[in-house]
Amino acid sequence: MMLKKVLKQFSIGDRKAYLLIVVGTIVWSLTMVKSGLVYSYGMGFWGPNGHDGVWHISVIESFARGSWNMPVFSGEVLKNYHIGFDLVVSLIHRLSFIPIATLYFQVFPPILGFFTGIYSYRFVYRWKRSRIKAFWATFFVYFGGSFGWIVTLFRQGRIGGESMFWSQQSISTLVNPPFALSILLVFIALNVLLAGLRSKSKRSLFVTSLIFGLLVQVKVYAGILVLGGLFVAGFWRMLKRKGIFLIKVFTGSLVITLAIFSPLNKGVGEIVVFKPFWFLETMMRLSDRLDWPRYAEAMVNYKLASNLIKGIPAYVASFAIFWFGNLGTRIIKEPLFLKDVRNFRKLSYIMVFFYFVIVMGLIIPTLFLQSGTPWNTIQFMYYSLMFSGVLAGVSLGGYIEKATSTVVRAVVVIVVILLTIPTTVGTLRHYLPKRPPARISIDEMEALEFLSSQSDGVVLNYPFDRELAEAAVGNPPRPLYLYESTAYVSAFSKKDVYMEDEVNLDITGYDWRGRKFKVEQFLSSHDQNKAREFLRENNIAYIYWLNGQRAVLGEAQLGIERIFENSEVDIYRVVGL
Repeated sequence: MMLKKVLKQFSIGDRKAYLLIVVGTIVWSLTMVKSGLVYSYGMGFWGPNGHDGVWHISVIESFARGSWNMPVFSGEVLKNYHIGFDLVVSLIHRLSFIPIATLYFQVFPPILGFFTGIYSYRFVYRWKRSRIKAFWATFFVYFGGSFGWIVTLFRQGRIGGESMFWSQQSISTLVNPPFALSILLVFIALNVLLAGLRSKSKRSLFVTSLIFGLLVQVKVYAGILVLGGLFVAGFWRMLKRKGIFLIKVFTGSLVITLAIFSPLNKGVGEIVVFKPFWFLETMMRLSDRLDWPRYAEAMVNYKLASNLIKGIPAYVASFAIFWFGNLGTRIIKEPLFLKDVRNFRKLSYIMVFFYFVIVMGLIIPTLFLQSGTPWNTIQFMYYSLMFSGVLAGVSLGGYIEKATSTVVRAVVVIVVILLTIPTTVGTLRHYLPKRPPARISIDEMEALEFLSSQSDGVVLNYPFDRELAEAAVGNPPRPLYLYESTAYVSAFSKKDVYMEDEVNLDITGYDWRGRKFKVEQFLSSHDQNKAREFLRENNIAYIYWLNGQRAVLGEAQLGIERIFENSEVDIYRVVGL
């Protein structure tokens, strides 16, 4: 009886929708499930998992050890980072003893994919009381894509271009697990909110406020957009004399957000910088984006010359390309938007919430960047596209319901599907090949496993050499140390590392360049007293070196002893620690 009751909670009563959700879950999961497994060449990583996935594993491992330190910057506390997803996985690991890499790559992706489909479908059905609208909204949640594939098809004769207009599309949702979890939580909260507004339940008020409030530690971009959307929608509902329930939800969510956000994000204001139209200019200029350099050069020259007559139309056109290129077939929701603008007094609070998230998710990255890694603010737009997909499904479903001709309905459905799924097909080409772009070799896995069995202590590894990595391009799978500056030593040794993963250190605001300079001084130093002092001052307990990676001074001079060696790796213990 208990199992039957639990299963009923996830029932949607639509076999076609269940099939869509299962297919969507499988397709989404293909971007993840092959990574983190050990093959003949070592542990493989497809797509961005070689960097982003390894970073999450490092943080999760740190939490699992009971540490709140920055695992790739020893001695410092983790800051300016949303910890929600990683904390949840670490707790599941501690309870289940399932390896963290398995949880991250094989277990959580299908779970997140499946329940995102369930709750997005249930939300739209509860809202619109239409299975057709709910079905197509769920379709766009899973398969929404850009028009980049059209450009690559004409230019190169192939289908691709998912992020040609900068933003990732639906197929890459699980590659960013905090984003995926935030989307699931938003749909769950919207379901509870709908029920709560009808029943005026205090329990619903509390649950909704709690979920929305916790969002900021799952994905800060979601927290910002959702809080703003709740306030505007609540104020709108109050103006229409429909009560202050939504304002109460906003207030409760805001209190929870401030309570859990501030302690870990004290320097966040220094990370965001005002730099309008950077995404528009780079979209036009960069070869891995739209690549229209003459247009980009003209735009920038107009701006520098303050030529408003030519500059304004140029930037407006590039903004349109940026938005509609990313929208893809979700553009079919634009007539609904224009209709609602004309009749804005009739807008429901849900539509006000959706439009706020969509518009602000577009405006913020257009005007602001994140210092260190500027393109990170494009993640605001992920929410614009996801909720645009929901409205596109509602619009398409409404048209199908009204169409009297079966032939017309079939043609519309076929055209929409054929124009939507190429992005998914093109992106999957990066995840389906047998050999990945990056790996950790068998020998390195053996060395890291040995290091993980040693007592706790800070690890010093060799600084990332970008020139060497660029020279290794074109021979996959590349070892991670020749792929990108990643957190793989801390992730798989289960130790804090003195300094690695420069990308995430940039994003979170640590002075990694100063540390890198100190490491380079240590490696090139001829003064054994200074070299030993460096190791003591920074509590270095282990040194992890690959073939060809050495200091000028020898082992005895540095005061270290080899405790492990194989054909690729030497591990040393610092004597006296």
